[in-house]
Amino acid sequence: MTVHRVAVLALDGVTPLDLAIPAQIFSSRPETPYEMTLCAPTARVATSAGFALVADGGLEQVRAADTVVVPGFEPLLPLPDAVLDVLAEARGRGRRVVSICTGAFALAAAGILDGLHATTHWKHIDEFERGFPAVTVDRDVLYVDEGDVLTSAGVCCGIDLCLHIVRRDLGAEAANRIARALVAAPHRDGGQAQYVPAPVAVAGEASLSGTRGWALHRLGEPLTLRVLARHAGLSQRTFMRRFTEETGTTPLQWLLNARIGRAREMLETTERSMDQVARDCGLGTAANLRLHFRRALDTTPTAYRRTFTRSTPHGPAGSPAAPCATAG
Repeated sequence: MTVHRVAVLALDGVTPLDLAIPAQIFSSRPETPYEMTLCAPTARVATSAGFALVADGGLEQVRAADTVVVPGFEPLLPLPDAVLDVLAEARGRGRRVVSICTGAFALAAAGILDGLHATTHWKHIDEFERGFPAVTVDRDVLYVDEGDVLTSAGVCCGIDLCLHIVRRDLGAEAANRIARALVAAPHRDGGQAQYVPAPVAVAGEASLSGTRGWALHRLGEPLTLRVLARHAGLSQRTFMRRFTEETGTTPLQWLLNARIGRAREMLETTERSMDQVARDCGLGTAANLRLHFRRALDTTPTAYRRTFTRSTPHGPAGSPAAPCATAG
C-alpha cells in the first residue's frame, strides 16, 4: 500500500479540537496508508485554549505532503507570507488542500479558494464572505468538496469532512471502521445544515436518535415517514419537524443517504449481486441502485466495487478510478 503523507498545519492560535480531528483520523494504522505529521511555521505554537504545542515538522514537511490540512485558528490574524506561499505551492502542485472551520481563512488568503465554493464556521461566515469576494460561500452545509480542495464548517464538522475523505480514498468500510472507533455519528452528507437552530431536544422531549438507530438496523424494510413516526410515538408532522431540527435534513433524505452508505459497504465487502445489494439496503432494484449511485457518487455500483473491493489494491484519492462525492 503506497504511503499517503498528511501534513496537519497548526497556525498560531490553533483550535485544539480542530487539530485533534485530522490528527486522530489520519493517524497511522496497519490497514490505512496515511502517515500524519503535525507541522507548524515554528517549533512551538500557541493554541486558542491557552497552552502551547510542539510540532514535529515544519513547512518543508508541508511541501512534501500529499494532503495538507489546516485546522481552525483564533484570532484570525494576518498570516506570514511563508505560510501562504507553501499553501499556494501545494495547490499549484496538485496536492489536496483541506481546511477545518476557520482554516478556510488561510486557504482563501493564499488564493486557493478563488472561483470555488467553500464554507467555514457559521459565526465567521459573514466576515469570510466580505473578506474574500472571489469565493462562493455555501452557508448551510457541513462541508464542501471541490475535488482537491475541501473545506468544512465549524469544529465538529471536521469529523464529517475527514471521514468523507477516508471514504473517498479507501471506501465506506474503512471510514465506518474509523468512525466506530471514534464513536462518531454515522455518515452525514455534506449538504446537511451546519447550524441547526434547535439541536437539543427541549425539556420533556426525547431525542429521535433511538428511532434513527432502529431504522439503521432495518434499511431493507419499507421505512416510510408514517412507519418512522409511529416508532417514535409522534404524529408525522411533529416527527418531520423534530427530525429536521435534530439532523438538519429530512427523514427520507436521511434514509436515502443511509441506504447508499450501506450499499457501498456491501459492495466493498461481499460478492452479492446488484439485485441482492439493492434489496438488502432498501433501494429495491439494481436499476434504482444505479440511479442513486450515479446521482450521489457520479459513478456506477460496478465501478465502485471494482475500485474499493478488498481484493483490489487501492490508494488515496487521486487515481482516475476513485469516485468522488460532492456536497451538492
